[in-house]
Amino acid sequence: MTATDNPHGSIVTAAILVIGDEILSGRTKDKNIGYIAEYLTNIGIELREVRVVPDITDEIVAALNALRGRYTYVFTTGGIGPTHDDITADSVAAAFGVSIDHDPRAVAMLAERFSPADLNEARMRMARIPAGAELIANSVSKAPGFNIDNVYVMAGVPAIMQAMMDVVGPTLRTGRKVLSDTIRAGLREGDIGGPLALIAQAHPEVSIGSYPFWSETGPDTNIVVRSRDAQKLEAAMAEVKAMVEVERAKLLS
Repeated sequence: MTATDNPHGSIVTAAILVIGDEILSGRTKDKNIGYIAEYLTNIGIELREVRVVPDITDEIVAALNALRGRYTYVFTTGGIGPTHDDITADSVAAAFGVSIDHDPRAVAMLAERFSPADLNEARMRMARIPAGAELIANSVSKAPGFNIDNVYVMAGVPAIMQAMMDVVGPTLRTGRKVLSDTIRAGLREGDIGGPLALIAQAHPEVSIGSYPFWSETGPDTNIVVRSRDAQKLEAAMAEVKAMVEVERAKLLS
């Protein structure tokens, strides 16, 4: 597979499905969502939704079937290890209505790391792949992820997920990248809420967001303008900058 650019074509969308009780309990802090989101944004794929589900087959199947019909791509993380609660592969097979068994290609990958004596029943679980899936190489621990239709199943361990993403990324169809510009307003979010809404209404094809934070001088706000069209981005940002200057002047008068 090779990546396909469509800079003048349709928007390419994605969702992330995070699988694991440990995420929902707070025991494990997710480090994958932000990485995947930034990775996709940088190559021209728009992340639209993130869901987190427990290690329950019916929950995984329902979420996966909902997401894969709605978005261009779905990326799952977690649940493809060697333990009894790693049920992602079986759940994906159930979602697609296909069988699952030890894949000789995956067994060969595991054999590169583990001796025959160490390749026990638990580790062999990581070689169980749904029928018809393509493998995603794993340069870190050898246990592969897999891709079936528009679903990419990857590990939950961040270093392994990132290695898999480097394999997957070049194969994806991409669209026009979202451009962005940011201005630090030097104002509280409430000071600019009204005029910023008017600018947003005047530029419906541009996304404008305000993000408050606490600076060394007190409350402040970053205003971020996003668009796939450079000219529309520039026009909206010009109005935002002018508005900020007016509102600053009001506070000083």
